[in-house]
Amino acid sequence: MSDETKASTESSIKLSIYRKFVKRPLDFTLSLMTLIILSPVLAIVAFLVKKKLGSPIIFEQKRPGLNEEIFTLYKFRTMTDERDEAGTLLPNHLRTTKFGNFLRSTSLDELPELFNILKGDMSFIGPRPLLIEYLPLYNERQKRRHQVRPGLSGLAQVSGRNAISWQQKFDLDVYYVDHMKFSLDFKLIFLTIKKVFVRDGINFQNGSSNNKFSGNK
Repeated sequence: MSDETKASTESSIKLSIYRKFVKRPLDFTLSLMTLIILSPVLAIVAFLVKKKLGSPIIFEQKRPGLNEEIFTLYKFRTMTDERDEAGTLLPNHLRTTKFGNFLRSTSLDELPELFNILKGDMSFIGPRPLLIEYLPLYNERQKRRHQVRPGLSGLAQVSGRNAISWQQKFDLDVYYVDHMKFSLDFKLIFLTIKKVFVRDGINFQNGSSNNKFSGNK
């Protein structure tokens, strides 16, 4: 066996060990610690959401996760339930308030996803969970994003806003699937925290904006 082949095999073994035995326990421990530390923040945001936007405090939406299994994503709600005379919900832009925009711009609305990480639905780092309606639109390569747990943040989220195309986002997702390791996860967590604090255009809202994925040409 050549030195190059041996090094590649050792790298693959380390990658497999991290995926199978390290990443999930690390996610569980970190999410539990973060929930305890940020519990006052969660309580304050929940109170303000209740007061300014009403109930329910938590917005729930079904998303595909690991191996395309469907789970319930938790977020703080950022819109009201205002309706027209016929009882139909008003368009999103009419139901979004300044407070809701503040929650999104600071990523505070994402905090309940820590419970998803604790449960095992998600990881701190991985491809963002997109909409269920996109599942039939993926090609075989794009489907590989579901070979790992979806993440609170990911390579695509710290690499650009809506300025990068869907194809670029999927390429970054698949790259992460193939190169997932502790050093990369640590780097992406650091970049995520940095971008959130400086509000440097990090985008957690993939798939829920007007720029929806419509399939491959």
